[in-house]
Amino acid sequence: MKLGIGAVGFGPTAKIDLDLIRRAEELGFASAWTAEAYGNDAVTTATWVLANTTRIKAGTSIMQMPARQPAMAAMTAMTLDQLSGGRFILGLGPSGPQVVEGWYGVPYGKPLTRTREYIQIIRQIWAREAPLEFKGEHYTIPVSGPGTTGLGKPLKSILHGNPEIPIYTASISPNGLRCAAEVADGVFPMMMDPENFDTAYLPFLQEGFDKAGGGKGLDDFAVVPGVTVILSDDIEKARMPVKGHMSLYIGGMGARDRNFYNDLAKRLGYEEAAAKIQDLFLDGKKMEAAAAVPDELVDACHLVGPRDRIRERLQAWKEAGRKRWVDTMNIGSPQPEALELVAEELL
Repeated sequence: MKLGIGAVGFGPTAKIDLDLIRRAEELGFASAWTAEAYGNDAVTTATWVLANTTRIKAGTSIMQMPARQPAMAAMTAMTLDQLSGGRFILGLGPSGPQVVEGWYGVPYGKPLTRTREYIQIIRQIWAREAPLEFKGEHYTIPVSGPGTTGLGKPLKSILHGNPEIPIYTASISPNGLRCAAEVADGVFPMMMDPENFDTAYLPFLQEGFDKAGGGKGLDDFAVVPGVTVILSDDIEKARMPVKGHMSLYIGGMGARDRNFYNDLAKRLGYEEAAAKIQDLFLDGKKMEAAAAVPDELVDACHLVGPRDRIRERLQAWKEAGRKRWVDTMNIGSPQPEALELVAEELL
């Protein structure tokens, strides 16, 4: 099993802790991951990481597909791959309707259809087997219709890209997991408990592998869960920032009747808690919403507390790695000592 590090957070200023990332690189971490929502973008931050490191890979978890045409994403990935010596991983995601329509100003459409078409177009561009032509539900290239000149023509990338650049997708719903397993090279699952992967995630992934055919399976597919690690003798205090982050997603990342993270928490067995967290969060009671996140959910998906407690919980992650349920643990932590502890146990 490999280790990754979360390279950027959200806030009023764009910040990247290069010292922490370089320490992760020294420890043998394989990758650093950037992100975007509706502020800082994932590409600039990934570029910054790649320009200031020498061995560690940088990936986007995620680039929001509605923010960019697929050709732009393909160009970005090819360029970063070449400039970094093959150290870029393309992570994509559909985002949610509130961000897509409220921030990017485009229709949400069908996210899985968009994902399939987006990846298909990117792979065509990278392959350079013919000038790009595509007709789908979300994308038509060359485009035609009202407002066009009729002068568009199929083009082939000037840059000779690497067709083997990995493409991962963020997927949490059963259909999203099926789609990721079918068309992508990896997946970013949310709120993953290494001990229930075989019931909460694997069946849906297997259905996608079966649809892809060719013997595809976990041996050629990367599962990359995000795991917060906080070293502290005060477990309750250590849990609170994790609960705050989880309550934001479970309670606020989506409308009341369309929140995929809330649906996931219910699927994981926390139906009553998920409903309470959402009610509190949407009523503006964010502190109460955070407090309503069950300790058991935090401890199932993340690593908080004293060293011995974290070491003990890491055994479940080791076992998940042996089973290929986890390819890379993407560690989120501001503490160098936390990175060192995890590396000591797993690398």
